[in-house]
Amino acid sequence: ALPVLEANLALHRRHWSHDEENILVAQSNLASCLDDLGRHHEALVLSREIYAKTSAQRGCSHKDTIIDGNNLADAMIKLGHYAEAKTLLREQLALSRKALGLQHATSLLLGETFCQASTENSDATREDLIEAEKVIQDVVKHAKRVLGPTHPNTCRCVAQLSLVREQLSARE
Repeated sequence: ALPVLEANLALHRRHWSHDEENILVAQSNLASCLDDLGRHHEALVLSREIYAKTSAQRGCSHKDTIIDGNNLADAMIKLGHYAEAKTLLREQLALSRKALGLQHATSLLLGETFCQASTENSDATREDLIEAEKVIQDVVKHAKRVLGPTHPNTCRCVAQLSLVREQLSARE
C-alpha cells in the first residue's frame, strides 16, 4: 500500500498542486500507512507538516485542524514525546470543547489520547496521572451518554480509566 500512497501523493502534487485539500488527504493517508508500518519518525514529520498546513488554511478551531492535532499528538506519543504531546493535546482539547462541544466524538478522542500520553509514559508523575484520570473520567461520562455503555469507543475509554487508576494505586 505504501508505494501506491506515495505515487498518489506525487500525482496530486504534480497535476493538481492547486488542490491543497486533496493533497492533505493524500498526505494523511500516507502518514497513517507509515505509522501502521512502524515508521513512526516519518509519520511524525509528515503529521507536523499536515497540522501546520491545516492550521494555516482553516484556522486552529476547525474540526479538521483539531483532528490533525490529535493525529500529531498520537505520533508524538509513539515516539515518547509525551510532554510535547500533552501540551498540544491540552490546547486541542480546549479548542475542541469550545468549537465542537464536550460530547463531540473529536473531543472524546482528544481526552482519550491525552490520558494515553500519561499512561504510556513510565516517567509520568502522580500529578500527571491525576490529571489524566480527571480528563478520562469526563470522557467516559460523556461517551456513555452519547455513544452508549457498550460502544467500542466507550469500552476503550473505560479501559483507559481502569489503567490510569491502576497506575495511581501502584504509586501509593
